[in-house]
Amino acid sequence: MDVNGTVAEGFEPVREAFAANFALLGERGAAVAVYRDGHRVVDLWAGTADVDGTAPWQPGTAQIVRSATKGVAAAALLLLHQRGELDLDAPVGTYWPEYKTAGKEHTRVRDLLAHRAGVPVLDRPLTPAEAADPDLGAAAVAAQAPVWEPGTDHGYHAQTYSWLTGELLRRVTGRPVGEWIAQEVAGPAGADLWLGLPQTQRGRAGRVGPVDAPESAGGLKTRPKRAVAEAYADPESLTRRAFAAITPLPDENDPAYRAAALPASNGIATAGGLARFYASLIGEVDGGTRLFTPETVALARAEQSAGPDRVLVVGTRFGLGYMLHGAASPLLSPGSFGHPGRGGALGFADPESGIAFGYVTNGFRQSVTADPRAQALVRAVRTALA
Repeated sequence: MDVNGTVAEGFEPVREAFAANFALLGERGAAVAVYRDGHRVVDLWAGTADVDGTAPWQPGTAQIVRSATKGVAAAALLLLHQRGELDLDAPVGTYWPEYKTAGKEHTRVRDLLAHRAGVPVLDRPLTPAEAADPDLGAAAVAAQAPVWEPGTDHGYHAQTYSWLTGELLRRVTGRPVGEWIAQEVAGPAGADLWLGLPQTQRGRAGRVGPVDAPESAGGLKTRPKRAVAEAYADPESLTRRAFAAITPLPDENDPAYRAAALPASNGIATAGGLARFYASLIGEVDGGTRLFTPETVALARAEQSAGPDRVLVVGTRFGLGYMLHGAASPLLSPGSFGHPGRGGALGFADPESGIAFGYVTNGFRQSVTADPRAQALVRAVRTALA
């Protein structure tokens, strides 16, 4: 497989790992980008733009990044806090009165960000068309009774995170979440990422789909643990119900789905856009914009939740909206913060090394928090820094 793009001196291991993903791990089309101290040091792409096509991946090819979108949504709420417009310790109902029902009256804003809100499921799942309607989604989570007392435990809000964060932002700013992110996050950062793909950008986004994973390759496990697989198979489990809050599963290649703004699951980005976004959180990018103050970076990665995750059935650690380094995380070091997308994408920042990382792919696997292709690339970055 021909690998296109460039790496700075010392980052050659990333090119080697990226090529190995195609040779050993069944990669179809992908890109990876890395910034260090605000400057791009890795920019690679290979394969096809569509998982089921033959047209080559281009430098500006974008892909849906699934739950890696959650890191962008978290940044939006933390920026509102940074600007003094959102109190992390205030009850959600302070901004969204309809949310004060069914035992959720004392849910704090930080509980939403840290997956402690207790509403990872909907008793009546939404159809894809309903899920795309922000009013219907907000009404559904506002009416939902929590499955644990908010703030007392954590479990991944795989789909409901969309309406929890999107509606909170809309109540505070009066603006739709996709529009706000375009104007206040992606635009200032100069990042090619969208929540609600504009029609003018549709031609840049490749088709995605499932791809088979080998049992293992190069010592990396590529199959989920039995307990995790069983949880996904059980229709009554919190795991299955959380991911089935939208039923049936949406067609991720449908232009209507891509045009919707679902902060939990349907952001679209280039690898460079995802990496540049994270670079802008921790420093100036190419001498320009920095989004987070050092104090907000500290908030983003301050541990809020840790231990067995009631939804993912593995141990997880969360800061305010971000996954932190841990047994189930592919991040770089204990100081890293970011978010993977189920079965593929990954974006994160590591302030101590100045690294910001973005990986996107058109082929999705069964993994949720630690895709072996992304893991291999992160290990290569670690080697380059050694």
